[in-house]
Amino acid sequence: MHQRAEEFVACASERYGLDVEVLEFSEGTETAAAAADAVDCEVDQIASSLVFLVAGDPVVAVTSGANRVSERALADHFGVDAGDVAMASPDAIRETLGWSIGGVPPICHDTAVPVLFDPHLTEYDVVWAAAGTPESMWPVDPARLRRLADATVVDVTE
Repeated sequence: MHQRAEEFVACASERYGLDVEVLEFSEGTETAAAAADAVDCEVDQIASSLVFLVAGDPVVAVTSGANRVSERALADHFGVDAGDVAMASPDAIRETLGWSIGGVPPICHDTAVPVLFDPHLTEYDVVWAAAGTPESMWPVDPARLRRLADATVVDVTE
């Protein structure tokens, strides 16, 4: 197992008492479609962790792979101007959350940040999330994931 995936497993165990089953895919899971193909599920079941800066502060949006985050909806949710919302840079993601783009898990962040949870994910028994690398994923019940991430369920998609 890749070192970063091992670090995710260790963090999930230490912080949350989880026994995480990480699957790795040599073909990669960098897009929701590739991830769905790899685990043989619907694109909707991919829990993508996307990082935005909202008025300069990082926010994680855990969104169904079938949906796209609306920066306008994020701005409205946080009561800021739309111009104050942008995707976080890879450096900002790494510095704040401790993970690299493409492998950001919805939990186990280095810094506590607000996490928003796409209500569409709650329609499934299992969703798949990144496990620290663009090639690794883990299955989880979406209700449990929402609780672990201390996420707010809100639709910020287009």
